[in-house]
Amino acid sequence: MVNLNGHRGRVVWFLVWATSAVLAATEIGSQLASAQSFSTLYSFPGGAHGAYPYAGLISDGKGTLYGTTNGGGSSHHGTVFSLSGTGKERVLYSFAKPRGGEYPYAVLLDSSGDLYGTTPFGGISGKGVVFRVDKQGRETVLYRFAGKNDGKNPYSGMVRDSSDDWYGTTLFGGTVGGGTVFKIDKRGQETILHSFVGYNGDGAEPYAGLIQDAQGNMYGTTASGGGGTCVVECGTVFKVDTSGTVTTLYSFKGGMLSDGQYPYAGVVLDSSGVLYGTTNEGGSAGYGTVFKVDAQGNETVLSSFAGGTDGAYPYAGVVLDGAGKIYGTTVYGGASGYGTVFRVDTSGKETVLHSFAYSDGAYPYGTLIRDASGALYGTTERGGRFGYGTVFRLK
Repeated sequence: MVNLNGHRGRVVWFLVWATSAVLAATEIGSQLASAQSFSTLYSFPGGAHGAYPYAGLISDGKGTLYGTTNGGGSSHHGTVFSLSGTGKERVLYSFAKPRGGEYPYAVLLDSSGDLYGTTPFGGISGKGVVFRVDKQGRETVLYRFAGKNDGKNPYSGMVRDSSDDWYGTTLFGGTVGGGTVFKIDKRGQETILHSFVGYNGDGAEPYAGLIQDAQGNMYGTTASGGGGTCVVECGTVFKVDTSGTVTTLYSFKGGMLSDGQYPYAGVVLDSSGVLYGTTNEGGSAGYGTVFKVDAQGNETVLSSFAGGTDGAYPYAGVVLDGAGKIYGTTVYGGASGYGTVFRVDTSGKETVLHSFAYSDGAYPYGTLIRDASGALYGTTERGGRFGYGTVFRLK
């Protein structure tokens, strides 16, 4: 497994976790919710069945879930899998040859049942690919990144427009190496919409993918760059239109301020045009935040993690319900230090819905999905029965 996630300061966090957990237990506004129904739908056994599901899941709306594992499979380069409502896993494709991609991340399902996604490695130059896996389990490489101006190392899924064009980001590459926003058309032709430069207000290193509004505008984050006070600058929230014009909506200040820093995850958009997301660090205690940015570029920190039982270092994005509540995960923290599922209400009060104990999963990096009944589904990269990660449901 290859895991290039840019985390900072995690060894230090483990050394101080026991102390911060005691302090956070009395934190006002954070409580452990006990009336939740948690179940592990599947524990990955490793080997051919896959291992280390790093990204989140998607659903076909009929009870089947789809996702990727960052390791395992027939050649240990990762898999694309489906999981039935009864917890039966099926490996749809195992990445076997580097030219076809290695270590896949998120996938997207189209109306015909084909899955589209990216791998950050593999391809002709080893810089990643855009791929399709059809219903018969056959892979087609749509584009292989050369690692130059065309970008390299795409670490996220993509979005599709009404013309069947696909949009995504690469972590690195572009004209100065700060990453790109790209488009792939139906013929596999790539167009670079934007190359990040990392300074003068522009961002750099977009780990996350994009979301799209009804007008075709797209929104995302960069994990560094912008104009903050951090050593590598603290990241941005940006908007890009279909012509490639990028507007920096907000640059995180970080440092001694409490607005957050390093937004590895993407954002979600509500009906009023407000964007919601997480920062992996920063906030009042330095362990990350849940934030919103309005259409005028004003940022508000909705919740800051204290680093103990309430969670620490959210890597994934968030999902919203119809009442304005926000749901997400932290990679660390919780009662046992293996991460949490949390809810933040409209007043900014955080509730821990579940603390992982390793036996039921550990380190939830992927963004949750929510079904029509309100149940949440997600993955943990490690833990579970075999230690290779899990798929879980929380009602």
